[in-house]
Amino acid sequence: MAKERAQWTGRLGFVLAAAGSAIGLGNLWKFPYITYENNGGAFVLVYLGAIALVGVPIMVAEIVLGRRSQKNAVGAFRVLAQGKAGGQLWRGVGFLGVMTGFVILSYYSVIAGWTIRYILMAVSGELGGLAHHPADLQAFFGEFLSNPYQQILFHSLFMGATIGIVYFGVGRGIERAAKLLMPVLLTILAMLVIYSFWTPGFGEAMRFLFRPNFSELSASGVLEALGHSFFTLSLGMGAMLTYGSYMRKRDSIPRAALTICALDTIIAISACIIMFSIIFSFDFEVTKSSTILFTTLPVVFFQLPGGAFVSALFYVLVAFAALTSTISLLEVVSSYAIDELGWPRRRATLTMGAAILAFGTLSAVSMGGNAALSNINFIGRPSTAGVFGTLDYLASNWFLPVGGLLIALFTGWILSRDETREELEEGNGPLGWKFSLWRFLIRVAAPAAVGAIIVSVILGAEYQ
Repeated sequence: MAKERAQWTGRLGFVLAAAGSAIGLGNLWKFPYITYENNGGAFVLVYLGAIALVGVPIMVAEIVLGRRSQKNAVGAFRVLAQGKAGGQLWRGVGFLGVMTGFVILSYYSVIAGWTIRYILMAVSGELGGLAHHPADLQAFFGEFLSNPYQQILFHSLFMGATIGIVYFGVGRGIERAAKLLMPVLLTILAMLVIYSFWTPGFGEAMRFLFRPNFSELSASGVLEALGHSFFTLSLGMGAMLTYGSYMRKRDSIPRAALTICALDTIIAISACIIMFSIIFSFDFEVTKSSTILFTTLPVVFFQLPGGAFVSALFYVLVAFAALTSTISLLEVVSSYAIDELGWPRRRATLTMGAAILAFGTLSAVSMGGNAALSNINFIGRPSTAGVFGTLDYLASNWFLPVGGLLIALFTGWILSRDETREELEEGNGPLGWKFSLWRFLIRVAAPAAVGAIIVSVILGAEYQ
């Protein structure tokens, strides 16, 4: 007799867990950076349109696949593709998702581990001492990156926290953690937004963010807004599909997806308000590197009143955002082992978590800790040097968009109209023209948009 599949205890648990999966460094650093680079207001409006036309339809599609199949990423395509065009070849999409989750978690947890080090420094006062001497902070961070023992230690601590939560399952582990972490994350974010109101640059930040000027938006900016609307929602790697497989039939998929996307967008906009208020208060240079979170921002924080408290609060925020993402990545991989290999959850979580931890050490020591792993460059671009850079490039530029494109094509063209309508109206009621709109978006608009991302990568663009 098949074991009954775990379920979220309610809609709130699913929404918080899925929103946590979507929220991460992309919201707190990448979106403010690309918004700044593309001159604000008009870019934000295009991004919001892309979320509605690309992000929401694909998120709905992933959840539909998960709940209808009641399986992991591989099992979903195995079950739903039976008797359809392409047959079991579609299982490759699921395998791609599991592999993507494995790879991303292996290096994402390395960066996430840095937040633990910085929380400890902020609380102890060490960060304040370094922040008053920017050259010393830069030197410290360089030494920290090139210290293989510290990189492996904090990577291991973060993976340990991730494994510990997923080990206890959907209800007692992931959902319980989401209900704790997400409200705290949102509270910290609200506190920082309120704090930013009193900074000298708040007014200029709001004008920059909400006053659109389309003459300042380039074609490449439109494409970047399109790309980020896809990447920010954890699409294309089976996370939403896996979480959707635990969703109750009486809950509405469209309402849940819209709520998740709204939360993700609100947090991204809030991060912009915080970051731009600081930028325009102190006129510091914004760079593409995520290391500004650990080198430039501390210097700025300690020019503000209560800098020690603000910096500690900020790094707790980043750590919580990262943890809610790493949980979902490990669940994608663990769920595959549970469903397809027949492993009990504890064995699946510990084994897969240990494998990811071990593989992640290659990234941890590839930022100066080991010369060979730091200098290797299969892709041949400056940004792809080292194991870390190579894996980030492959996952962000190839694995995710290809996975997202195939998910859209499968849901829109392989699953029948009746199958998708039935699943979407379960727990929601008749959708009428809204279903027709979604079906058009998932069959035409979303594949075209994600296809444009892939073409831009072929032509030389890069996403991180």
